[in-house]
Amino acid sequence: MVTNPLDYVEPLAKAGASGFTFHIEVAKEYWQELVDRIKTRGMRPGVALKPGTPVEEVYSLVEGENPVELVLVMTVEPGFGGQKFMPDMMDKVRLLRKKYPSLDIEVDGGLGPSTIDMAASAGANCIVAGSSVFGAAEPAQVISILRKSVEVAQ
Repeated sequence: MVTNPLDYVEPLAKAGASGFTFHIEVAKEYWQELVDRIKTRGMRPGVALKPGTPVEEVYSLVEGENPVELVLVMTVEPGFGGQKFMPDMMDKVRLLRKKYPSLDIEVDGGLGPSTIDMAASAGANCIVAGSSVFGAAEPAQVISILRKSVEVAQ
């Protein structure tokens, strides 16, 4: 999470990024300009929600004339790895999936073999996993478990 995402669009595009997800909490005043700039640079725009932000905050970004293509529901507070998954964030995922059946819905924070089924069954189809993969004795096995859960839920 950065405080001025506009400053990062150009450098990330030059570095070859294919997507750019920003936090709604820091871009409320200029999100449309940000989405336009992201798309102009050939990247896929996404918006992230911290746990305390109501899901309704992103509706206008998904329904806008030039919409975001992904909503990331944070299942921990942004800032550091290894935090505990917040299952109550799955309500946001379920609401988004019901309202936008074809939207890419990503979850980030505390995802691993013990929490993936909850996220996938709520409607998440994109998963961010850090500690559970990089801290595993067999990272490929964990990735396989995560992937299979999402595929089965769809």
